[in-house]
Amino acid sequence: MTNNKSKLHSKILLSPPHMSGHEQKFIEDAFEQNWISPLGPNVDSFENDIELYLNQNRHVAVLNSGTAAIHLALKMIGVKANDEVLCQTKTFVASVNPVKYLGATPVLIDSEKETWNICPKLLEEAIVDRMSKGKKPKAIIAVSLYGMPYNATQIETISKKYDIPVIEDCAEAFGSDLNGKKCGTFGDFSILSFNGNKIITTSGGGALISKSKGFKNKAIFLASQAKEPGEHYLHQTIGYNYRMSNIIAGIGRGQIKVLDEYVSLRRRNFKYYQQSLNHIKGITFLKEPNGYRSNRWLTCMLLDNETTRNNVMEWLNNHDIESRPSWKPMHLQPVYKNTPAYLNGVSSELHRRGLCLPSGSNLSEKDLQRIVNIIKSYFGET
Repeated sequence: MTNNKSKLHSKILLSPPHMSGHEQKFIEDAFEQNWISPLGPNVDSFENDIELYLNQNRHVAVLNSGTAAIHLALKMIGVKANDEVLCQTKTFVASVNPVKYLGATPVLIDSEKETWNICPKLLEEAIVDRMSKGKKPKAIIAVSLYGMPYNATQIETISKKYDIPVIEDCAEAFGSDLNGKKCGTFGDFSILSFNGNKIITTSGGGALISKSKGFKNKAIFLASQAKEPGEHYLHQTIGYNYRMSNIIAGIGRGQIKVLDEYVSLRRRNFKYYQQSLNHIKGITFLKEPNGYRSNRWLTCMLLDNETTRNNVMEWLNNHDIESRPSWKPMHLQPVYKNTPAYLNGVSSELHRRGLCLPSGSNLSEKDLQRIVNIIKSYFGET
């Protein structure tokens, strides 16, 4: 093996945007009609497109980020300063930060091995323990990591048992489903992200999904600076500048047309990696439990230890291939070091051993072959 950086190929990125060709028309229409503001026909139509895709009588408000959607969901649930919110520790920091925006305290819950998502057993233990301390949690934020749905059946049972609402963070799981039901329809509120690296993108953006038109209207009100109806600029509550613009909603209208196609392509990527690398000792992949269908937003493989993970990541980078460690859990983040946490070691182990591979829907078969061959070369295969 050598460490000379290859100059023969362009860099393969982890999860780049993939434009379908449908987006330009909607953007041009917005310019022609001078609909540039955070309202307009693209905004309304994109919301309707998402509602039709989910097909579960859900109501969608498109916003400028998934983070904003979590913030508004917490706000509408009634989370206030000094409340506690149960959060999945194995996630990106944006899933947890909105709890702090409201002055509340995240309580971090470790993962189960079956899905890598929030562990139902630990979740219930945490609820019982927090209640014994006189602090009944106000909400649960459950994340579908890398596109794999969390155990929504058990989480919903726990939610109903203790009367604690669930915010479903499916920022990474649009297009995934569990027992035939689409992610985005499990929580009391659900959120999507259309960030540049997601399975479909609006460059930046997100959506809040709720069970009632009333909640949708309230979300739009809060996201539009809480301006009261009428000609006067009247404000009786604090609002936010969270609404999606008509321009980027046009990108979303073009992207959602190819969502199912992009899911198929990302699942193809996972299958290719799994079939090509699963024979190498020390490499494993997360299987879909019965009834689960992941969009495989990112393919994450587990290596036998942290040193090997780091070496493979460096080896790929030296060959112009981007890869990333699995998300660093929140309880290991300096900003959350003093946060209550209920741990079993699963998320820490996934972080130490997990490596996310290039997973874009625009990867060619030649790209996949190149990535696999570079990984095999690290392990001495040709």
